[in-house]
Amino acid sequence: MASKLVSQTKIKSSGDVFHDLLRHQPHQISNISSHVQSCDLHDGEWGTQGSIISWNYVHDGKDMFGKEIIEEIDEEKKSITFKVIEGHILEVYKTFKLICHVDTNGEDHLVTWTFEYEKPHEDVEDPHSLMDVIVGITKDIEAHHLDQLYTLKMGLTGKLICQTCIKTDGDVFHEIFSTKPHHVHTMTPKNIQGCDLHEGEFGKVGSIVIWKYTLDGKEMVAKERVEAIDEEKKSVTFKVVGGDLLESFKTVVITVHVDTSGEDNLVTWSFDYEKLDESVKDPTQYLDLVLSMTRDIETHHLPK
Repeated sequence: MASKLVSQTKIKSSGDVFHDLLRHQPHQISNISSHVQSCDLHDGEWGTQGSIISWNYVHDGKDMFGKEIIEEIDEEKKSITFKVIEGHILEVYKTFKLICHVDTNGEDHLVTWTFEYEKPHEDVEDPHSLMDVIVGITKDIEAHHLDQLYTLKMGLTGKLICQTCIKTDGDVFHEIFSTKPHHVHTMTPKNIQGCDLHEGEFGKVGSIVIWKYTLDGKEMVAKERVEAIDEEKKSVTFKVVGGDLLESFKTVVITVHVDTSGEDNLVTWSFDYEKLDESVKDPTQYLDLVLSMTRDIETHHLPK
C-alpha cells in the first residue's frame, strides 16, 4: 500500500547552505540538533549519489538507527533523495524514502520533506511522529545558521558568515582569488561575468579590480581594493570602493578564507558592513551568490 506524507517549513537562513549541509556535511548535524546523535559514511563519498550513510537518532524518546543510500541528487533543484535500506523504519514499513527539496525565491526559502513509503497492511499508522522529528531537525539547522550568519549585528553595522566544504584543492581555490580572480567568470558564468584590473597588478595588495556579476537576475558592478593577502592562512580581503553595493552600504569588506585539514577544505566567506540607514536589509543574498560561486569553482576543478 503506497503512501506519501509531505511537510513544508519556511526558513530564514540560506537555502543553499541548508542543501549543502544535508548533501556534503550531514555528519555535522549531530553538532546542531539534539534529535541526531551521529551520521556515519559506510560506502562511497560524502555528497555523492550511490553513497551509503547511517543515522543514529531519537524518535519518541527512543534511540533509533537507519541506513540509507543516496538515490538521487539534483543540484539545480536543491533536492536529495534518501532510500532506507536498513534500520528501525523497515521494521514498520516495507519501503521508505525521504526526499528533501529546498525552493528559493528571493529571500524566501522553503524546505519540503516528502516521505514515500509502503505499509505492510492498512493498520500501520502514517509516520507523522517521524515527520515531526525531521521538521525539528530542520528548525535546529535554521537556528544554527542564523546564529552563524548574524554573529555580529549592532545598529547599522553587521557581519555575515557562511561556510562550505569543498573536495578540490584548497591551495588552488585560494590562488584563484589571490592571483587569478579574472579567471573566475570562466568557472561560474551565471554568477560572474568578468573581473577586470583597474589599478596595480593581479595578486598584489592595493590593487583595484572591478567585478561584473549577476544578483537576483540583475547585472551589477563592484569595484574592490585588495586590502590583504595572507598566504599562510589562505585568506584574501577585498574592500568595496565603488559600485552598486555602496548605494545601500557605507562600507563593505569581504574576506574569503580556506582552512585545510588533511583532505578537508573549509571555505569561509565573511561580509563586514555598515548600512547607510536602518531601512537597508542585511546583504544575505550575497551569501547565496558566493556559495553558488564556490560550488561552481569546486565543480570546475573536480576530475573530469
